[in-house]
Amino acid sequence: MNEFDFIQKLRAQMKSRKASPRVLCGIGDDAAVITQSLGRDSLITADLLIEGIDFHRGATSPRLLGHKALAVSLSDIAAMGARPAYSLVSLGLPEDIWDTNFKERFYEGYLALAEKFGVTLIGGDISRADQIVIDSIVLGELRSGAAVLRSTARAGDQLFVTGALGGAAAGLKLIELGARLSEPPDSLSLWESAGVRERSLAGGAVARMSEPPAVAGGPDQSETASIDSLLLRQLRPDARVGWGVVLGDERLATAMIDISDGISSDLNHLCLESAVGAVIEAAAIPVDQNVIRLCGRRALDPLALALHGGEDFELLFTVSPENVSRLPQKVDGVPVARIGEITDAPGHVRIREKNREWDLRPEGFEHFSR
Repeated sequence: MNEFDFIQKLRAQMKSRKASPRVLCGIGDDAAVITQSLGRDSLITADLLIEGIDFHRGATSPRLLGHKALAVSLSDIAAMGARPAYSLVSLGLPEDIWDTNFKERFYEGYLALAEKFGVTLIGGDISRADQIVIDSIVLGELRSGAAVLRSTARAGDQLFVTGALGGAAAGLKLIELGARLSEPPDSLSLWESAGVRERSLAGGAVARMSEPPAVAGGPDQSETASIDSLLLRQLRPDARVGWGVVLGDERLATAMIDISDGISSDLNHLCLESAVGAVIEAAAIPVDQNVIRLCGRRALDPLALALHGGEDFELLFTVSPENVSRLPQKVDGVPVARIGEITDAPGHVRIREKNREWDLRPEGFEHFSR
């Protein structure tokens, strides 16, 4: 099968799925054609996932990778208060990976998540590459002028975050220590069928995904479930699309950003764009309970992971004091927590714990750190 055969196969597969009636021409032409409507703004976001930087072959599966590729872009649309509508995904694959069932399993994960949120895949590209490269693009929509920006927080606004923090960072640490899911959602045998060797992480040996992670004394069932939960926070993140739609449609959020680089970095980004400061309460940070349970015994600081660990893809947003009472307690079963307040001290992002207060410096992930 060459790339054109596969595109035709994917095109036929898409015809059997429910698609937006506004797509006049999807996969198969030089560009997709979508009808526009008055009073609506379009949003476009793009994300790259690079093998060895954003994921490791031996730690994930094609289906999980497909899910994550779309989820990271859905999170960006949610952070603007918009509804996702259309997507494009491009793949660069080594030839030995092309000869496996990677591409079919990847699109299974990708399209399953797309169907959950009513997103129509309308195109993309496929090329040969030296390593796996994934380019994900998502288009969203909302009422004209209703996009929630990073630059519109004001002093006195209350600061909130969805869900729990630190799980994805803890999952990455566990992967680097050799942990793998106890029950993989789909087989990794394809890596071996193509003669591709699993790559080591952090200079150490990589355990098979089907093996339980090595823990002194052996993991009990509850600990294995906790480890799996943290691994999936890294490998199969959940985009808070429902929260994004509610915050945007109800005009509740004054400013918003998704937590992709860590709350310490992303809060600083928001404050810089809005020319404000912030103070957050350490005790109010909703740390993932599995992080608290597992990381202490592995010499990992749960609060540090929650503050500086990236890829939680939760939403960090501000709400004016008069609208706080209108804020739902949960959306799609995901709670929200008030963690602090916006101040009129531009550039000063602080964290408070009892009587102690200090600067919260951006220590999240940077691709080109100096």
